Amino acid sequence: MKNRIAKKVCAAALAGLMTMALVPTSVFAAGTMTIGVTSFADTLEPTEQYFSWVISRYGVGQGLTRFDEEGNMVPCLATEWTNSEDGKTWTFTIREGVKFSNGNDMTPELVKASLERTIEMSNRVPEFFDIDSIEVDGQNIIFNLNRANANMAGCLADPLFLIMDTSIDNSNIAMEGPVCTGPYAFQSFDPSGDTVVVRNEYYWDGDVPNDSVTLRIIGDQTTRSMALQSGEIDVAYNLKTENVFEFDGNDNYNIQSLESLRSTYAFMNQNGALGDLALRQALLRGLDKETYTSVLLEGGATPGKAPVPPTLDYGYDDLNDENAYDPDGAKQVLEDAGYKDVDGDGYVEDPDGNPVELTFVYYDSRAELGVYAQAAQASLKEIGINIKLDCVSYETLLDRRDSSQYDLLIWNVLVANTGDPENYLRENWYSTSANNTAGYANEDVDKWLDELSETIDTDARKELIVKIQQAIMDDAATVFFGYENTFLISKASVEGLVMYPMDYYWVTADMQMAE
Repeated sequence: MKNRIAKKVCAAALAGLMTMALVPTSVFAAGTMTIGVTSFADTLEPTEQYFSWVISRYGVGQGLTRFDEEGNMVPCLATEWTNSEDGKTWTFTIREGVKFSNGNDMTPELVKASLERTIEMSNRVPEFFDIDSIEVDGQNIIFNLNRANANMAGCLADPLFLIMDTSIDNSNIAMEGPVCTGPYAFQSFDPSGDTVVVRNEYYWDGDVPNDSVTLRIIGDQTTRSMALQSGEIDVAYNLKTENVFEFDGNDNYNIQSLESLRSTYAFMNQNGALGDLALRQALLRGLDKETYTSVLLEGGATPGKAPVPPTLDYGYDDLNDENAYDPDGAKQVLEDAGYKDVDGDGYVEDPDGNPVELTFVYYDSRAELGVYAQAAQASLKEIGINIKLDCVSYETLLDRRDSSQYDLLIWNVLVANTGDPENYLRENWYSTSANNTAGYANEDVDKWLDELSETIDTDARKELIVKIQQAIMDDAATVFFGYENTFLISKASVEGLVMYPMDYYWVTADMQMAE
């Protein structure tokens, strides 16, 4: 991955002068920082949805393994690991001398208890591995699997498997957060305001420079940019190309950018009208993704066509997209399938004469998602497909996805959350995955994903991933809108801030304000 991730850090800045009067004095207090983030979680229960990512990103949660700045897997709470030849038994040696932020020792028994809690409470676990049992043998944790897994160490780097102290009362974990081993611990949590983490005095891996870090929810990217310009915050996550122009050319700011390992796509719910392959094919052919990304997003994304972006070497250029942009072809597909505008309102009815209105659900904390949704609505109107937009919070979108209440539902996700795309593909397109609420099912895809989990050879894994992608594309299962470039903008006085390809680590022990 090291050679496949393009990363640049450049000086950037604010046009105009800022006065000290604009900067809150609290920003300059010793040992404190404020980071502007988007809304993401309404609970700190790590087994709920993807909310463990917040716990990891905010410097609180850690797992047995982690990814470094180049995307390589490295030890964390485990120092080493081995696996049996058949891939069904994995042994991890637990790091000695680690304490939780409450001062309790992290023992192998507590590691086991934490993992078992996650396995019991999260419906996402089967998408990572099929566990039979976990044993403790001295300083080792032994995973016995029912299904071979070639990438167990990568799976355990996902924040879902963070290690928390289960020996204490966790009845208020939703608002107080888990007690973990990272450089910081939760002091307070406000899902719509400020969350504050404070130094973990028992941190095992060196000094922690900040007394506290405030994570401030600023959902609107323009407001978040202005907050950085005014000095209200020191770091702004998830700004876009248009915001970069506001800072470009001034050494008071640093910009880090990363060619995306994220894909923005929309599930098409096959339990409703989109169960018709012809309608899905026409919809895909009606979307001008080149214009969306190059013009509307000002080059801030690469047009999408496949599950895995071209930044990863999984056959992107060799994949055949038979449903590429072709509005005339889209109209022909609809006509051939019996869709026509019976009442003259500009929108087609289905072959039985029923109106076709597709609800497109998207969330409001990532501005580009609204751009895609609104552009898709306009494009599809041109070919006679009626799209109704429904903008909701991220938390509501999760509920809508889980209850299958959508026709199209947008999603933005890291495609290599375990080091490669295996888990991402299984989680979203395996027929029995808890997250596959769109009703997609392809026996070959299931078979290849099962084979992939047992395959260690790199070339063989790549071949399987390419076949899985092509099948998903041929089935017109999903709208792949684009692969966004990611930007991280901070004051130049912020030191030790690193943009990781696996974006699990926003707050680290290395991050501080220059003295």
